[in-house]
Amino acid sequence: RFSLLHLNLEEYYFEHHTANHIINKGCRGERKIRGSLKICSKSVIFEPDEIVQPIIKIPLRDCISIKAPEDNETNNPFTWDTSGGISVVCNQVFFIKERNIIGSYKTVRGKSEYLFQLDVAGKLGDVVQTLHQLYRASCLEKLGDQAAMITAILQSRLARTSFDKNRFQSISETLHMECKAEMVTPLVTNPGHVCVTDANLYFQPLNGYPKPVVQITLQNVRRIYKRRHGLMPLGLEVFCTENELCSDIYLKFYNYQDRDELYFLIATYIENHVTEHTAESYMLQWQRGHISNYQYLLHLNNLADRSCNDLSQYPVFPWIIADYSSSVLDLTKPETFRDLSKPIGALNKERLDRLLTRYREMPDPKFMYGSHYSSPGYVLFYLVRVAPEHMLCLQNGKFDHADRMFNSLAETWKNCLDGATDFKELIPEFYENDSSFLVNSLKLDLGKRQGGKTVEDVELPPWASGPEDFLQKCQEALESQYVSEHLHEWIDLIFGYKQKGSEAVAAHNVFHPLTYEGGVDLNSIMDPNEKVALLTQILEFGQTPKQLFTIPHPQRIVPKLKSFSRSSSHSVSIAESPVSPNEESFEDLTEESITLAWNNMAKLQLHEQYKIHKEAITGIAVTCSGSSVFTTSQDSTLKMFSRESKTLQRSVSFSNMALSSCLILPGDTTVICSSWDNRIYFYSIAFGRQQDILMGHDDAVSKICWRDERLYSASWDSTVKVWHCVPGETPSNKKHHFELLAELEHDVSVNTIDLNAASALLASGTREGTISIWDVATATPVTLLTLTACLNVLFFFFFLLLGADSRHLLSAGEDSCLKVIDVQTGMLISSVTADEPQRCFKWDGNTILSGSQSGELLIWDLLGGKVIERIKGHAGAVTSLWMNGQCSSVVTGGEDRQIMFWKLQY
Repeated sequence: RFSLLHLNLEEYYFEHHTANHIINKGCRGERKIRGSLKICSKSVIFEPDEIVQPIIKIPLRDCISIKAPEDNETNNPFTWDTSGGISVVCNQVFFIKERNIIGSYKTVRGKSEYLFQLDVAGKLGDVVQTLHQLYRASCLEKLGDQAAMITAILQSRLARTSFDKNRFQSISETLHMECKAEMVTPLVTNPGHVCVTDANLYFQPLNGYPKPVVQITLQNVRRIYKRRHGLMPLGLEVFCTENELCSDIYLKFYNYQDRDELYFLIATYIENHVTEHTAESYMLQWQRGHISNYQYLLHLNNLADRSCNDLSQYPVFPWIIADYSSSVLDLTKPETFRDLSKPIGALNKERLDRLLTRYREMPDPKFMYGSHYSSPGYVLFYLVRVAPEHMLCLQNGKFDHADRMFNSLAETWKNCLDGATDFKELIPEFYENDSSFLVNSLKLDLGKRQGGKTVEDVELPPWASGPEDFLQKCQEALESQYVSEHLHEWIDLIFGYKQKGSEAVAAHNVFHPLTYEGGVDLNSIMDPNEKVALLTQILEFGQTPKQLFTIPHPQRIVPKLKSFSRSSSHSVSIAESPVSPNEESFEDLTEESITLAWNNMAKLQLHEQYKIHKEAITGIAVTCSGSSVFTTSQDSTLKMFSRESKTLQRSVSFSNMALSSCLILPGDTTVICSSWDNRIYFYSIAFGRQQDILMGHDDAVSKICWRDERLYSASWDSTVKVWHCVPGETPSNKKHHFELLAELEHDVSVNTIDLNAASALLASGTREGTISIWDVATATPVTLLTLTACLNVLFFFFFLLLGADSRHLLSAGEDSCLKVIDVQTGMLISSVTADEPQRCFKWDGNTILSGSQSGELLIWDLLGGKVIERIKGHAGAVTSLWMNGQCSSVVTGGEDRQIMFWKLQY
C-alpha cells in the first residue's frame, strides 16, 4: 500500500526496517502491529501489514523527541539502547489509507507518542543517528539549507554504495559505465545507481523500491530522448515501444556529462536499429496525411521535452470543441470549434483587454498571464479520479474544494473563457480511448458542492451519450477537416515562432519568464534558498515546451471532400470519395495505377541498354507515343533513338560545345536543346534540321523548361529568363519569334530550374546552394533558402505535383542530402543524407527514385528516411532520368555514355 507519493514533494525514501508498532505499551491492552518502518528525508512512515490499519506518517519537523523508551537521559532526546525500541513524540501525525480507502489524509494534532520496535536491535544505533541528522535538517529555518543538508546525506549514502554486479543478467556482460542518478516518475524522484553493459541498462534504487533492479534490454530500445528536468539538461527518457506516451524509464542525472555519456552509449548501440526522427520528418508525414493530427501532436510533445513522467512538462493538447450545450455536435460548422490561432487567454476579448491593460502598466519582465496553460495542478485537475494519490501528494494530503474540481465539461470550458486566472489547455487523455478519468470508479469521496451535490462522474455535454462516446467525438473533432486546416496555427503558439519574442507579444501569448527554456540559469544562482524557491515555483507553475520551429509552420494538405479519422493509434487519413465505385473516372483509374507503380518501384528491372554517345548524357526526352527517344550529351550531339527498331536514327551537332538538356514541344514536332555555347537550339523532327537559334544568355545555358507557349531558361550568367514563343505564321516561315517577358536575377550561376503544375511558381538552384522560389507572374522571389554553406552544385530538383497547391519542393546536391522544403513557408521539413550525391530523381511525395554518383538507382522511403532498394545500373554517375506519365517506364542516361530502358515488373 505504501507509495512514494506518500512522501512530500522533493522528499527521498532512504531505507526500511521490519518492525512492530506497539500500542498501549505496558498496559493490559498492549498490542503489536507488525509492519515496515520507513526512514525518509522529511518524515518517518510506518506501513502496517494489516490493510485495515492506517499508514502512519510522522513529519520530522513536528517531532519533539526521538529516543529509546527506557532511557533516563531526559536532557538528550536523541539516544538509544539495545532493546531495538524507538519512541517518537510529536505534535502532529497523518493517517493515510484508513481501512485501505484512498482519501484525504486524517490529521491528528496534539502531543502524542509512537513506539516502534525493530526486529534487528543491532540496527537501532544507525537508525536513530540517521533520524537525528534528518531531524536537524528539518529544523533548519531556510528551505535552501534544508535541501543542501539532505542532499549531502543522500550523496554520502550513494558514495558508500555501488551497483550490485550480482544483478547482471549474465556473468559475461561487460560493464561500460556506472554512475549515480534518480529515476523519475510523476511527482517523485528515486535515487540509486545506473549501470550500462554491452547488453543492458540497469537502475538499482538505493532503497530497493519498488523492486531491487530495473532492467532494460538495449536490443529492445526504440527511442531515447535527452530531457530538460527542472530547467536543467539532466534528463534522459528511454522508450522500448512505439507508444509515445509511456516510456520504460526516465532518469535524472546529477551532471550533464553523465547524462550525455549514457546517451552516447545507448545511441551507439541502437543506431543500426532505429532512425532518429526530427520534427521536420514528422511534419512531412503529417502534411501528407500519413499520421493523424493526434499522432503528430504526440510526436511534437515528445520532441519538446514533454513527458508523462514530469507533471510540470506533461504533454499539452488543445481545446478543440467550443460547443458544450447543443444536443448534436455538428463538425461541419466552424463555430463548433475553438479559434486555434489564439491562445486560451485571448479567446475572450473583454478579459484580454483587462489583461493587456495590466500588461502595459507592468514593469519588466512583463507577462500577460499569471498562470500557465499546463501545470501539475491542471494535469491532476483532469486526472484526479484515476490518480487521486498524486493529487493528495501535490496538495499536502487534501483534495481540492468540491466546487473547484473537474465537475463538468461545460463549466470547465466556460471558466477557461471567463476566469481571471484560468488559461489551461487539455491533455492527451481527451483524445485517447480510455474514459476512466471521467468516471469516479474508485468511489472516491471528493466532497460536496454548494447545494449539497456530491462530486461523482464528470458531467458530459448533451451531445455525448456517455464517456466513450464523448472521447470518440473528441477524436473525430481533432481529426476533422477544420482542425486539419488550422492546427498549424496552434502549433505556432505552443511549439513555434509565436512562442517567444515580438511574435508572441503580437499573438498575446506571453507567459512568466520562468516558464521558458533559458528563462533562468540555475547554475548562476549561488543562494540555495533562492534556487529552491525558483525550482518550487517552476514545478507549481509549469513550463513552456521547448521551441521546435522559428518560422511559420506549414499548413496540412487537406484535399477537399476528405476527412481524417483514427480507428487505431497507427491509422492514417482516409478519403471519402465523392465518386461511387460504379462511376470511377478515368482520372481515378490513372491515379490508382500511378500509386500502384510507385508502391512497386523497387521492382524496377533493366530491359535494354545502348551506348550511343561519346561523352556523358545530359538530357532525355521521349515522344508521346514512346517510339522515339532524344538524348543530349557533353559530346555536343543530339541523337534520336528508335525504340521500335532499336537503332540510332539521327545524330545532329549544332556546335562544338556540350549540350546541357533537351525537351520536346507539344505535338512532337520540335526538340529544344540548351547548350554551353550560350544558345538554345530548336530542331524540327519532321524536317530533320535546325529550325531556330535563341541567343539569349551571356554564358552556358544549364536547363530549359517549357509550359504554355513559354520557354524558361537558366544560365551560368546568373539569370533565369522567361520567353514568350510565337511560331511562324506560314509553312514557309517556320521560325519562332521570341519575346523576353521576365529576367530573374541571381547572385551566382544558376544550375537548374523547375516549374509547378500551374506554372505559377518557379524554383531555381544556384552553384552556391541557394534555392529561390519565384512568382512567375510578378517575377519576384517568394522564398530564398540557403540549404548548406558547403553545397557547390544543385544538380536537380523537382516540384511535387499537387494541382494548384504544389506545396513541396525536393532538392539534391553535392552535399549528398535530399531535402524537402515547404513552398509556402520556406521551412525545411525533411532532410535525408545519402552516402553519395544523388544526381537526378523523380518522386511522388513519399517515394523517391534517384540516380546516384556511383551509377545505382536508389528507391527511398522519404517518410522513413531510408533506402529500401538499390538497383545496379550504370558504370558511372546517373546523369539524366526520364519517367512516363504512368510511372511504369523509366529511361536513364549516365557518364558511361549509355541509355538504359527500365520497366516495372509486377
